[in-house]
Amino acid sequence: MLEIIYQDEHLVAINKPHGLLVHRSPIAMDAEEFALQLLRDQIGMWVNPVHRIDRKTAGVLLFALNKEVEKLLQKQFAENQVKKTYLAVVRGYTPDFMEIDYPLRKENGVLQEAFTTFKTIARTEIEVAFGPHPTSRYSLVEANPTTGRMHQLRKHFKHIFHPIIGDRPHGCNKQNKLFKETWDMTTMLLHASNLTLTHPVKGDTLSLNASLQPEFMRVIDLMGWTEYV
Repeated sequence: MLEIIYQDEHLVAINKPHGLLVHRSPIAMDAEEFALQLLRDQIGMWVNPVHRIDRKTAGVLLFALNKEVEKLLQKQFAENQVKKTYLAVVRGYTPDFMEIDYPLRKENGVLQEAFTTFKTIARTEIEVAFGPHPTSRYSLVEANPTTGRMHQLRKHFKHIFHPIIGDRPHGCNKQNKLFKETWDMTTMLLHASNLTLTHPVKGDTLSLNASLQPEFMRVIDLMGWTEYV
């Protein structure tokens, strides 16, 4: 059963697990389960996602329950009127606060502006050797992408040399190997923790929160960060 974090007669939001595709995709033919079909069957209603989060990313995923609401919500996302908040575990010690203004290229080669801000919530140094270093350093960050480019956070954190742990295409393969061998951890540690938007029918502010999934919480415990989440 999917965890439903909000539902009314117009829309429904779930806490998507890591590894679950939003819908069928030709680039992931191995998948047999999809959030769209699972939610439709669970609540017995037509649903359609109004935005996307990566297969490997967990957290808030919002669906419309009719076409008119779908259009209204998609308009908010397209016009960057939705505040998106993510939590991520990254390599190294990140700055207290940072703005990343770094354009990203689409698959067709077109360059698009992309802007992210983040703040560091916690840092830790653990007694696990990495390469020539006797210890390993990590940070827990809260990130707000103001644009919605594909893999934006993953590419932006790679760009500033603080890749997200568990990210394969854009991360650090040596760190990912360390997490797999030391803690049997292969989950990408990126979580969509909050969406704040205007309700498309009622007009009030809607704040949707998703708690961390078990594998992410396991790392939070390992790092000693339970007081911060």
